[in-house]
Amino acid sequence: MKKILERLRAVFFFLILLGMMSLCVIDLMKIQIVDGAEYLEKTLTTRMAAQIITSPRGEIVDRDGDEIVSNKTGFNVVVEKAFFPGDDKEINRIVNGIAKILDEDGVQWIDTLPITKSQPYKYLEARDTDVVKLKKNIGVQHYATADDCIAELCKSYEIDDNYTEREKRIIAGVRYEMFIRSFSLSNRYTFAEDIPMDTVVRLKEASYTLDGMDIVEEAIRIYAAGDVAPHLIGTVGAIDADEYAENRENGYALNDVIGKAGIEKAMEAELRGDKGTRTLELLNGAVVSDTVTEEAVPGNTIQLTLDIDYQRDVQEILENHILWLNNQTSTKAKGTEANAGAIVVLDAKNGALLAAATSPTYDINDYLTDYASVVGGENSPLTNRATNGLYRPGSTFKTVTATAGLNEGIINRNSIIRCNNTYTYWDDYKPKCTGWHGGINVITAIEKSCNIFFYETGRIMGIDTLADYAHQYGLGSDVYLETGGAKGYIATPETLQGFGLEWNAGLVVQAAIGQSETGVTPLQMAVQACTIANKGVRYQPHLVDSVHTYNMERTLMVTPAQVTATIPDKTGETFDLIIQGMKQAAAFSPYSYPAVKDYYTDYLLTSLPEQTAIKTGTPQMTSSEDTGSSFIGFYPADDPVIAFSGFVEHGEYSKFMIKQIIDAYYDENYVPAKPVIAVSEDEQAAVMAGAVNAPQQ
Repeated sequence: MKKILERLRAVFFFLILLGMMSLCVIDLMKIQIVDGAEYLEKTLTTRMAAQIITSPRGEIVDRDGDEIVSNKTGFNVVVEKAFFPGDDKEINRIVNGIAKILDEDGVQWIDTLPITKSQPYKYLEARDTDVVKLKKNIGVQHYATADDCIAELCKSYEIDDNYTEREKRIIAGVRYEMFIRSFSLSNRYTFAEDIPMDTVVRLKEASYTLDGMDIVEEAIRIYAAGDVAPHLIGTVGAIDADEYAENRENGYALNDVIGKAGIEKAMEAELRGDKGTRTLELLNGAVVSDTVTEEAVPGNTIQLTLDIDYQRDVQEILENHILWLNNQTSTKAKGTEANAGAIVVLDAKNGALLAAATSPTYDINDYLTDYASVVGGENSPLTNRATNGLYRPGSTFKTVTATAGLNEGIINRNSIIRCNNTYTYWDDYKPKCTGWHGGINVITAIEKSCNIFFYETGRIMGIDTLADYAHQYGLGSDVYLETGGAKGYIATPETLQGFGLEWNAGLVVQAAIGQSETGVTPLQMAVQACTIANKGVRYQPHLVDSVHTYNMERTLMVTPAQVTATIPDKTGETFDLIIQGMKQAAAFSPYSYPAVKDYYTDYLLTSLPEQTAIKTGTPQMTSSEDTGSSFIGFYPADDPVIAFSGFVEHGEYSKFMIKQIIDAYYDENYVPAKPVIAVSEDEQAAVMAGAVNAPQQ
């Protein structure tokens, strides 16, 4: 009996143990099989990352809606951090692999490292700020050479000697670019832009060995009319550290582009658009979902006041004039050393900028593809002489002196001042006039450009009154064009003190004829002409006509005409008298200028349907023997439609461009005449004999 109880007890405990084991097996099966996926998921790391979707930049069009700057769909090579390895040696292999394919196809990639691309390594010129930042970023001493920087980059990024020197430089440049562009999960890296289809195919074929590399279709900036006012249009470029610090609160990232100059910069807020967002879900580093959570919104289109065809005509008129000056065949040739200049044309009714030519100039597309050649071009083609060139205005300034003299009662319609060629007020200083005009009034003084008349008027009024009226005209002041411009200066004691020069009483008479230390821009001179045309009402010049949605279906803003100053007509005839003098100045005789007939066969303003009002000048540039040629004016004189100014450095006869400027405005099919450039002694003799002439305009 006892043995039976012991066996029953053993069987009982065995059954309990078996039951417990069965329960464990069932529970384990439930964990591993039934709930296995759930528990496995709990062991993995899940992460969400937001990535920016760039928006197409707004376009820039002319007053007729013709494209100046637009976008096209192009292929960009990008690198996605989510799919990119973390090992330096593997990163270097991929970077070198991408660059090798691009290099073989002759495709450029983004590399802003301020060091030459081949040995002996040198820092690039005009990149001093970038060099300082490079040294700071990689932790080398301020006296480190370019070779030292490359060596440090190779050390930091483990770029070993298995690569050639050229490959090391390529990898170092790209790795540094990734660093300064904050390459991360949220900021993909753009390796190269707008690559050709053949290269797209090659990269896609190699993509299985190039982890993280992708080809994406994006909007590419196209400068369809890159030769049209490039200084005013400007360009975009990669945002730098200073621009990022200033704009990061507005949603900019270190891999963004931003307007660098011109309208691209001035209208950045309208052009940039709103970025979109795509959300990536990563599971243990692998992307499991990719969703666009916010669509990108294109930037707005900017419509300018410029007309592409008229801008090109005015540019050609200026360049032809300089070319002709350099190649004159007359024995009485003047201005043969002319090398640069500018013309500005404004809408006289509202100050809209219709044309702004500057010579020499460039094409934005050349600037983007061959920067060194453009920068190194003769006579500084990157300088916008129309808005930033500072010149003595010469006798065009006499209209300012006349305004001040008439308004302040120093002279009137009947005031007669005698010109005997020499100003004799001072015993020890006797400046000259260009002629002997006898007793003349203000109208004739403007027509004949008599220095003596304005010497005396300026001396009596004093420099303070003269400078005040100059500023009211916008000279030596900011005229607030959207793209900016030089402020300039008017000759005053304070101005001369700033230049380290001493003021003396005799300088006021030189200031009265637009000489001494006065520096103004052609844009300011055009504003001056426009203000006379409107009898004292000064309009703010503007380049932006309106802002529209990307497809121009809706207008968001139209720039209104804005009056920035009004010069009162205290006599009731101040501006009428000045305009009368300018009308008479436009009626010059063809017989006075025989030297121009080998090119300017149709230059007389009297042949136009209506009267023109102009004032010219021959201002000194660097010495009494070195002069330029300037003009201001408007047309028609009695109901002005356009106002204009021009300046030719070291040149002459600039007023003979005026008729062409007017003709081109009114005739949409106008073609500027090409100057005849004699290439042989026989041809030169024929031209001088009058047998060869430029074609009629």
